[in-house]
Amino acid sequence: MTFDPRTLRDAFGAFLTGVTVVTSFNEQGDPIGFTANSFTSVSLDPPLLLVCLARTSRNYAALTGAKGFGVNVLSEGQKEISNTFARPVEDRFASVTWKKGPFGAPVFADVAAWFDCSMHQLVDAGDHVILIGRIEGFENSGRTGLGYARGGYFTPALAEKTLLANAEDGLLLGAVAERDGEVLLVGDGKGSWTLPFVEKAENDGLEALERHLACQIGLSIQTGLLYSVYEDTKTGRQHVVYRASLGKGEPQAGRLFLIQDLPLRQISDPAVRELVKRYAQESTLGNFGVYFGNQEKGRVHVVAAKG
Repeated sequence: MTFDPRTLRDAFGAFLTGVTVVTSFNEQGDPIGFTANSFTSVSLDPPLLLVCLARTSRNYAALTGAKGFGVNVLSEGQKEISNTFARPVEDRFASVTWKKGPFGAPVFADVAAWFDCSMHQLVDAGDHVILIGRIEGFENSGRTGLGYARGGYFTPALAEKTLLANAEDGLLLGAVAERDGEVLLVGDGKGSWTLPFVEKAENDGLEALERHLACQIGLSIQTGLLYSVYEDTKTGRQHVVYRASLGKGEPQAGRLFLIQDLPLRQISDPAVRELVKRYAQESTLGNFGVYFGNQEKGRVHVVAAKG
């Protein structure tokens, strides 16, 4: 059976992916790179990943003959970099800040993550070749990645900004803030533990939560992906909770608890207790989801994996 290539490509485009720029050097020693979303992890031991390269690519000879390559996972603010490396621009690298990685491939600044790989194996695959790289070095910045689906970009932050902008009064922003396998809990004023929350004022966004923790907890925080959206039907208040990373130092308020030894019985709010319990379970599995519902019932949508 034969298929129309355009129709088949559109069907493939239904799958939501991240966006990467694959890099290396040509025979003349000039940096080369192209935008790709056909990227995936392969193995942890040994550490392997793969990208797919079209045989018609102008970079085909250079990449298949290279000793290695880099994969730069673009962050949500790097759409223009993606566009630049997807076009036949004369000097694509003039638009980015980059350096050589540990194995020598060009790696970009401000990306969500980068991987510098030696060439492990080339696999013929129809009109493409699969480049399997052995990871020689990598860096994970914690930034949220840029998404792509149906021929267009999307970012979690854009969707969340819309959510926050349309929220009515009485919205609380909270965080499951983690550092080195520990989660921050704060006192709720009633002798129990809870997550850090701050009331969202009009026109406030995530910066309100980050300011609150910086002032009240005394630690920097980098908010990540959305983790839970639920309404407390008893109070009528909406809660929007994010995963977050804490900076260094001891908290001036609250306490850090090991993820697998959280004081669940000392969390009086059942919604927070279930949220924290789910986070501990998902941390063990390495798969995280987003909960939508109220304090009693709802649904978890699995959308991300732990880095």
